[in-house]
Amino acid sequence: MQVSEILAIKGKVLYTIAPNRSLSEAVAIMTEQDVGSLVVFEHGKMVGMLTFREVLKHVYGAGAGWQDVAIADVMVHDPLSAGPNMEMDELRRHMVDHHQRYLPVMDGDTLMGVISFHDVAKAVLEEQSFENRMLKNYIRNWPEDANEA
Repeated sequence: MQVSEILAIKGKVLYTIAPNRSLSEAVAIMTEQDVGSLVVFEHGKMVGMLTFREVLKHVYGAGAGWQDVAIADVMVHDPLSAGPNMEMDELRRHMVDHHQRYLPVMDGDTLMGVISFHDVAKAVLEEQSFENRMLKNYIRNWPEDANEA
């Protein structure tokens, strides 16, 4: 299964934010949309990624004044990304090796979506369920004369 197929299952709704926006705005968007990450765009180009991990680290370190901090001061600059043709096994290895729960999917300079570790787990379950159904169907329809050989 390729990353593009995972995006097709997940859907391609994108949540982005500008780097000059405040951390409180990002938290509001993430909470309202029930997402764990935002892709940071500036002048039509991806410049960073903000996940709940960066938000929590900054809130913990900044104390009471965290709301007004700019996204640019908190985000991961130039994050790693996946391509739409990347195979799921390579994607999983990439996410585990780089300790990333969210990975933007880029086709050149175009953001195709964001894959979360949850999306990968769901795709694996669906793929295994499909294979399981196919094997059971194959066994049920096994030709009778094949058992005699």
